Amino acid sequence: MRLEAAGRTDTGPVRDNNEDNFLVDMDGGLFVVADGMGGHAAGEIASAIAVETVGEVLLQEVDPDETRISMDVGSPDGRIRERLRYTMNQASLRIRKEAMADPSQMGMGTTLVALLIEDGMAHLGHVGDSRAYRLRNGELTLLTKDHTVVQQEVDAGRLTPELARIMPHKNILTQSVGYHGPVDPDTMSEAVEPGDIYMLCSDGLTDPLDDEQLVGIMRGVPVDDLADLLVQKALEHGTEDNVTVVVVGVHEQ
Repeated sequence: MRLEAAGRTDTGPVRDNNEDNFLVDMDGGLFVVADGMGGHAAGEIASAIAVETVGEVLLQEVDPDETRISMDVGSPDGRIRERLRYTMNQASLRIRKEAMADPSQMGMGTTLVALLIEDGMAHLGHVGDSRAYRLRNGELTLLTKDHTVVQQEVDAGRLTPELARIMPHKNILTQSVGYHGPVDPDTMSEAVEPGDIYMLCSDGLTDPLDDEQLVGIMRGVPVDDLADLLVQKALEHGTEDNVTVVVVGVHEQ
């Protein structure tokens, strides 16, 4: 199995600074997107801490006694998901410590979505409303569920997904890394297939573009060009936020 990946971030036409951060680590098979929040550039700091922490902690050897990771989870995939949870909580702890040391940064936090591909498996963890998708055989599948108040209303049957897209304050988070303290990430593992394309993104992409538009853009485009193209389309469709995209293609050797 061979991976190819590309990432791009853009401040967008409205914001003064870019509070998104991303990581593409080909050697480790690790890919991350984080979308920060907080005034005085604190969101940029929070997302940078989160991305750095995931890269630093997830790929290192860990001591179960020190980390309190349960190694009795029945499978190697389960242990990796435990490590994703641990790593995201370490990121949350580091952000909170940074905020406590500087009152101007109080209240900062970030979304976080991380994809680790190894041994033919994709392992995913996320907190917030940055998303992960998979394009397989021309079909686009959303692999994450937003941690937002509006998504809770959709789950309860009080809002349709179509109405949810146009609701004011649709991006109020029920979980974020840092601001909300300890987090309970959603995690999953699945076998990859040759031809798969995984896409991680901030809501600067998915606010102006729905899933039908995304799949229309992604089909048939080389991975090398895809991150740039998706960001450009978000800008053309009037995104009002920072926009960040990481795409990962899976190939046979």
